Amino acid sequence: MLRPAGVVAAANRDILLNALAVMIVVAVPTIIAAIIVAWWFRAGNAKATRNEGFVYSGRVELVVWSIPLLVILFLGGIIWIGSHRLDPSRPVQASPGIRPLTVEVVSLDWRWLFIYPEQGIATVNRLVVPVGRPLRFRLTSASVMNAFFVPRLGSMIYAMNGMATELNLLAAKPGRYAGMSAHYSGEGFSDMRFITHAVPQRAFDLWAEQVARSATPSLGAGNYAILRRQSRDRGEYVFRSAQPGLFDAIVAQRLAPAGGPPAVRSATDAEEK
Repeated sequence: MLRPAGVVAAANRDILLNALAVMIVVAVPTIIAAIIVAWWFRAGNAKATRNEGFVYSGRVELVVWSIPLLVILFLGGIIWIGSHRLDPSRPVQASPGIRPLTVEVVSLDWRWLFIYPEQGIATVNRLVVPVGRPLRFRLTSASVMNAFFVPRLGSMIYAMNGMATELNLLAAKPGRYAGMSAHYSGEGFSDMRFITHAVPQRAFDLWAEQVARSATPSLGAGNYAILRRQSRDRGEYVFRSAQPGLFDAIVAQRLAPAGGPPAVRSATDAEEK
């Protein structure tokens, strides 16, 4: 997170460092004051005077309450501005004339399905995006709630069964960036990782054309029913074509959700029977 590769990630780092600076301004003087007071009022210091009748001081109360209030105001302002500026559903600004690339993300047990509706292709555990082009992710879960996170690109967002969330990011420079599940979702959660390949636009177009012309299978309701089964296979797969509207069918549950945990899976199997 401290080595951002996208505009959203850079803004998140700035918020983190600004919040840290505000807290250091309070923490460091407080620690120094505690050390000075302890040293001055040590048992061997005959010059230290103690007022055993001390009960109240308006000046002390002013300092004690004003500093936390100022910290809250500063941190609250930083968070309020950042929350609105980095709203996940807010499109990322880019050069004029550049359209966002839509990627539909489905959280499976325990792997990731990426559908490119404009290119008509799909991948598993492999995310390829163009550099400098806004990315519009639509996310859902085929099973239990999960969270999609590419730390070097930006914010984390939850994926939930029967719902579609949105996340807007932008990769500022080429590279390979680790992606992960950031929400516990069962025994295969720790292996639910993928690599995000940020490449120039031309390279992305060539890759999409190669996938579309490959001899790989097509992704439809039948292959999706296989993918939604629980698996700890971390392999990367591509599909030369993806059924139009597949993501919306998953969200609307026109395609049956995955089994999920054993108790949920038993109930789902009983309903299907």
